[in-house]
Amino acid sequence: MPSEQTEARDRSLTERLRSSLRGEVIDRSSPGYDEARAVWNGLIDRRPVAIARCAGTADVVEAVAAAREHRPVVSIRGGGHQVAGSAVCDDGLVIDLSRMKGVHVDPSARTARAQAGVTWGELDRETQLHGLVTPGGEISATGIAGLTLGGGFGFVMRTFGLSCDSVRSLEVVTADGTVRTASRDEEPDMFWAARGGGRGLGVVTSFEFGLHVLGPEVAGVLALHPYERAEEVLRAWRDATHAAPETVTPEILLWSVPADPAIPQELHRSKCVIVGAVYGGPPGDGATAALAPQRELGPPLLDLSGTLPYVTLQSANTWRFPDGERYFMKSHFMEELTDEAIRALVDWDSRRPTPESLIVIRTLGGAVARVGPDDSAFAHRSARYNLSIDAGWRDPALDEASIAWARSAWDAMKPFSSGGTYVNFAGLGEDASGLRGSVFGSHGERLERTRAAYDPEGLFASAAHRP
Repeated sequence: MPSEQTEARDRSLTERLRSSLRGEVIDRSSPGYDEARAVWNGLIDRRPVAIARCAGTADVVEAVAAAREHRPVVSIRGGGHQVAGSAVCDDGLVIDLSRMKGVHVDPSARTARAQAGVTWGELDRETQLHGLVTPGGEISATGIAGLTLGGGFGFVMRTFGLSCDSVRSLEVVTADGTVRTASRDEEPDMFWAARGGGRGLGVVTSFEFGLHVLGPEVAGVLALHPYERAEEVLRAWRDATHAAPETVTPEILLWSVPADPAIPQELHRSKCVIVGAVYGGPPGDGATAALAPQRELGPPLLDLSGTLPYVTLQSANTWRFPDGERYFMKSHFMEELTDEAIRALVDWDSRRPTPESLIVIRTLGGAVARVGPDDSAFAHRSARYNLSIDAGWRDPALDEASIAWARSAWDAMKPFSSGGTYVNFAGLGEDASGLRGSVFGSHGERLERTRAAYDPEGLFASAAHRP
């Protein structure tokens, strides 16, 4: 039971927030408390003292002032899902930006300004009115904030770079309550750190993105191959990626056939190899030729390749990652995908605990690698691949087995890695201490100095050091 002193402190924090915020303040006595503290990953069950659901930047300034006065643990929630669940904290304050949904597109300047509660689906809906995109995540329900601050993998990253590479500027409320603009010309150290450095600089309230011409229709490959040919397909896919132009972003998944009405029912939920690729330019003969090597990997179970709206592409897998199910993800960067690594991958995939679990290999290079290695805090520009081991399940009774599978598979693949880990796929809180060097590499010291310069008293320190 909390002490009287703790209860008084918590009441004082909540009263301070309610007296100054235009948005809603939710505490443990509020009717909507359990709904407000729930996040996408059902594995996360945390009970904050208060949730400050900010209506705008002025509310964020007040929430930061309240945190500075009362010194609770602070977490920051954007608009989408984040695997480690660090958007919420136990016994602290959640600065919740999920209702901050403003988007403004300037098609002449090819820029978009979006608040931190926006998801990629919401941003794409606005930018695609003008046939423009900024490279975003592969699930439309993902929030722009967390993904971008951690780097940002997506379907067209080899053509247009990571999500953070298209950031022109950010609005950030720092620990002293100052509203700052970070760009190449203003607060350049903050701008450097925010592009791939994750959390801990302050509360990012909006992003200005540069936009690229793409859509509304895009060309892509989606081919499902028999699982018994997994090693063969992986080797052929690896070889094809070595020659892929920058206009093509390939990936491969060891997963299960989706229960889609367009697919024969007898195949549903059976193991398969899924080859995907997107062309970062207009559909047509050029796209067909560039994508052909990704389609020529042997006879598929199904070939669903073709053209489709960009917004449909971005939302196609969202239903396979529903809110409230349980997730655990860890990753490695890799320079090469050797035959030995492929055999190990297939071996570990054969032990997958649930049909929802999967192993994904994404191809980097192209525009990702063209950015200078020290131009942003993202530390893995030279890697050819990212390997993500993603456990997914519904039954809480499978928690231990599912997490153990993912961790064991990650350990088994470590000898084949370059020693790097992607911060957005870095496990849970207990994985944090062993990952800081592998996440930020040689940028770690500069990142810590930058955080300390803007937050000398460590108001956001707990947020900074979570996956």
